[in-house]
Amino acid sequence: MTTSLLPRLAALCALMLVPLAGATAPPTPDPAPEGPRPEVAAPAPAPASISDVRGLWVDAFGPGLKTAAQVRQTVEEAARLGVNTLFVQAIRRGDCLCRRSALPVVTDADLEPGFDPLGEITRLAHGRGMRVIAWASVTGASNTQVPNTSPAHVFRVHGPGAGAASWLARRPDGSWRTGSDAWLDPAIPAAADFMVAGLVSLVRNYPVDGVQLDRIRYPDGGVWGYDPKVLARYRAETGARGTPATTDPRWLDWKRGQVTALVRRISLEVKAARPSAWVSAATITYQAPPAPGDLAAFRKTRTYADVLQDWPTWMQEGLIDLNVLMNYKRDAVPAQAAWFDGWNAFAASVRAAPGDLRGAEVAGGTALYLNPPAVTAAQAARTVAAGLGWVGYSYRTPTLDVYGTRQSTPEGLAAVRDLLTAPGGALARVSPWTAQPRTVRGLLGRVVGTPVPGGRVVEALRGGQVVARTLTDGGGNYGFLNLAPGPVEVRVSGQRWAEPVPEVGVIRYPDLLVRDVQPAASGRP
Repeated sequence: MTTSLLPRLAALCALMLVPLAGATAPPTPDPAPEGPRPEVAAPAPAPASISDVRGLWVDAFGPGLKTAAQVRQTVEEAARLGVNTLFVQAIRRGDCLCRRSALPVVTDADLEPGFDPLGEITRLAHGRGMRVIAWASVTGASNTQVPNTSPAHVFRVHGPGAGAASWLARRPDGSWRTGSDAWLDPAIPAAADFMVAGLVSLVRNYPVDGVQLDRIRYPDGGVWGYDPKVLARYRAETGARGTPATTDPRWLDWKRGQVTALVRRISLEVKAARPSAWVSAATITYQAPPAPGDLAAFRKTRTYADVLQDWPTWMQEGLIDLNVLMNYKRDAVPAQAAWFDGWNAFAASVRAAPGDLRGAEVAGGTALYLNPPAVTAAQAARTVAAGLGWVGYSYRTPTLDVYGTRQSTPEGLAAVRDLLTAPGGALARVSPWTAQPRTVRGLLGRVVGTPVPGGRVVEALRGGQVVARTLTDGGGNYGFLNLAPGPVEVRVSGQRWAEPVPEVGVIRYPDLLVRDVQPAASGRP
């Protein structure tokens, strides 16, 4: 097995990306009753199912999760709709709609005292045959309009007034607000530890079927990452001098690598806690899509170049099990209907090379709140016809009229349900989503003892041959997912360790002590 690498590893091995075939022929017309039979193409087979998930996002920005009565109604409405999976908001902004996590409980006057939304909705949904994925805003830190009042909340301890202990993503001028929101910076090792711990605590303490990573990126604008600690790390690991320009390709590559490293570590730690847990991501699909299989064009999109989200690599390396595209388009807006179908086709085409079992499932996420029910039904039908799963956003705002306060939520749910469950609709015949994630094993470890633990090349070898490479993150953590079972030797900065990878589960290698004679820019073995 070979593993695609972060940009600074490109010189170490060539990466070949082979898209799945995506073109299909139109149906063949009946032959003419007389004369020679023309040569025509055979009818195209229906696309293979990429995912059978049929889901609904349940957010916490209004009613739906805050009382026992609301949760009962939510599950009942979801069952009537026919979905097989609920993506339930759990981690909001450094806090949780739950009571058994590493994070403080959300501050919300409408939350029933003592009530545990995540625990109750998981219990009820499982009783109705639905899976529950705990949805997390990974880098969310705070909203200044509705702050969490816990003295232990991350924004109070590591917010803008914490000096060198601040974990916030910052612009070159030091500012941190995006509207009323604050974001954590994935390139700050302590912040990454915090984000990982919050997600892992959900899997350890609740019988959820997996986690979904939302806001797993930098904020819009392409001008983030300028916390002094982050800049110091970048210089130490790369040998760069001064402050990088916001458009510096090397700087952008490095920050993009920090996001991918966080996804890798979350997946490894979640799988170490429970190998059967699904790791999903809600991913960005801004503007016009690349053509199917065109990764070079993807690297010119805002998804890759602005918010620094390289989700094709996450899919191909087994870092996520399910990619749910936030394909929020309005068919009524010129070009957006084609954009919608194009992003679905691109995601399906870059799952993995043919025969590679690491390819993630893909579902198209549609914006119920931006469209009337007829458009939602049409988008869902096109998504499912392409072999993808489908997820709607959201339970609370199921139609454009509900979002515009011209219709109640029950009225909107009834209107969209009538079309989605009609004969030929995306939810006309839904079975439970019973697939198991393809990524079920791996290894993880850490290098210690050096002032520059990040950006070091780590090689996995079998029989003396390199089978995968990666880089350490800012805390010295490294890992590989879905290596074949059996003995694997890891080499990093002159240190090595061998241990068998299990059939199922994640093995944790002991810390490797690295003593640099003279600290140098990392990224070199």
